[in-house]
Amino acid sequence: MTAAPTLQPSSRPAAMDETDLDIVAALQHAPRVPANALAEILDEPTSTITRRLNRLQRDRLVRVIGRFAWPLVTSGNPRQLWFRCTPGRARDVAVALKAIPEIQFLLLTTGSADIYADLFPLHGTDIDELLTRTIPSIPGVASTESQLVLESQRVGQSWRLQRLSSEQQAALQTYVVPVNRPPIGGLEDLSDVEVRIMAELGGNARISAAEAARQLGISNSSAYRGMQLLLGSGAVSPRVEVEPAAAGFPLNAIISLQLKPRSIATVLDELSTQKSARMVSMVTGKASVIYNGVFSGPAELAHFITEEIGALPGVQSMDTCVGLSVLRRYWMDRDGVLIGNQVEGLLRR
Repeated sequence: MTAAPTLQPSSRPAAMDETDLDIVAALQHAPRVPANALAEILDEPTSTITRRLNRLQRDRLVRVIGRFAWPLVTSGNPRQLWFRCTPGRARDVAVALKAIPEIQFLLLTTGSADIYADLFPLHGTDIDELLTRTIPSIPGVASTESQLVLESQRVGQSWRLQRLSSEQQAALQTYVVPVNRPPIGGLEDLSDVEVRIMAELGGNARISAAEAARQLGISNSSAYRGMQLLLGSGAVSPRVEVEPAAAGFPLNAIISLQLKPRSIATVLDELSTQKSARMVSMVTGKASVIYNGVFSGPAELAHFITEEIGALPGVQSMDTCVGLSVLRRYWMDRDGVLIGNQVEGLLRR
């Protein structure tokens, strides 16, 4: 397996001010919006926006990456994994899990589990070997529970900072890349050059065709056509990566709900509209629905549980795990709020 990149600890505290947060909020709506247009929409000088955006990316607080369409990189539905570890071994187990490229999200937790992880079966993955031998045999693992994700009503790409006016959102919509081409069936349908362009977009979704051409040693026209194909078909979807803690939401909670079957669809719909939602899934196992959300603090989480969860129909039981630290999100390791490089080996032909 390909080892994941490591992050060097940072001695500098990371901070984002109001202008930084406005930039992130705007990029969440239109990740490829040009700096001059972004400046006009936010009513800031272009030089300020350019300087701020460069700093946010240089300091690893923000990355604009490309989300690969799941059918192009995975061979099946993801699994949600819960771990109980022998006392004192949870961090050791988490480090071992980071060496597995199929681990897309990794969280140290408190509550009924010590570690929560999302596992995506990349093409070529022996999922049975991973789930029955490789992962359970990691030293320090006391027990594991695996749940198959049947349906994802909301994904992390949909999470938004609530900072922009309706006029600003409408202006940004002009710069949203339209998906207006047929989907690509598989990586085998792409040329070698197109796969290389796809990898470049995965690491930097704001890259221009000219920049991609220089980096890959191809013509501008080839880079342009490849990017239009990949973005227009939805093979790559630009998205902003920012650790929620850096944006004022340091509390990560995963809530498992056991529901009456007839209430599942309604609950999925209602939870997917919550502003704290990053992932809302229907799963197999004891729980029917898993809600992964981020909150500004315990008071907001308490309100969500009592008022929002409390108002849902058909809830029979609930279990909440609160995150201690996020170690990986969307295949990028984290050092606190700082974002590392994307795990290698996601594109497999």
